[in-house]
Amino acid sequence: MKRLENDIAVITGAGTGIGRATAKVFAEEGAEVLCTDKKEEQVRELAQDIQEAGGKAKAYSLDVSKDKDVAEFASKIKQTYTTIDVLFNNAGIDQEGGKLHEYPVELFDEIINVDMRGTFLMSKYLIPLMLERGGSIINNSSMSGSAADLDRSGYNAAKGGVNNLTKAIAIDYGRQGIRANAIAPGTIETPLVSGLAGAEHEDNGKAFRDAQKWVTPMGRLGDPREIATIALFLASRDSSFITGETITGDGGLTAYTWPGKMLFEEGWKETID
Repeated sequence: MKRLENDIAVITGAGTGIGRATAKVFAEEGAEVLCTDKKEEQVRELAQDIQEAGGKAKAYSLDVSKDKDVAEFASKIKQTYTTIDVLFNNAGIDQEGGKLHEYPVELFDEIINVDMRGTFLMSKYLIPLMLERGGSIINNSSMSGSAADLDRSGYNAAKGGVNNLTKAIAIDYGRQGIRANAIAPGTIETPLVSGLAGAEHEDNGKAFRDAQKWVTPMGRLGDPREIATIALFLASRDSSFITGETITGDGGLTAYTWPGKMLFEEGWKETID
């Protein structure tokens, strides 16, 4: 039997990257996947791809930062399905903004609204659809939620908030059979990373990826499907006694305190492609 057989799974930010990979993995494991994204064309294409592969999927245009839009979406899903089994709060944005005293207020608000507020709103309005028979909420955080990045205080704050909101959901709803966990990806090869650091074929993008490779113990960037399979584990009954946790998938990047010998020992760098 497939691990998500007959489950209803909602995924935000499903149009690209980790969200897209997760939608496909969930569908392969038997779930009907309700794919949401601000970019309607991308999720419609995704839903069609899943259907053509023999899976079940529907596409919805949704801005997770808007209270009214999320409430209306939840009402529509309740009318159609009555209950859901899995919610993957994956939608998120990121951008450098400079040092804190220079950081634009509007950028801080934008990132908080999508990454943090969006996770809150989706959980608030869809948890009632899980109260009858329980379910699994998965929040996509980041290694940046527990350790800070230079010039990205908005993202650091948002993801740190997601980590603790996850714990709050876990203790609020554990007695109702609703589990809540977070995933903290490291640097994953996604369009978001390309937008921040440059594409693979660009000089700045290549330099960024080379630096990430030597500083990451596993010597490479992650693949979106590798995060999707963590989401699958947390969505499935295989993780039935796990809640309130943040699982890191970063190739070992946060396993050390500082680069130390890695900074000057050429042999370390030479061990990667």
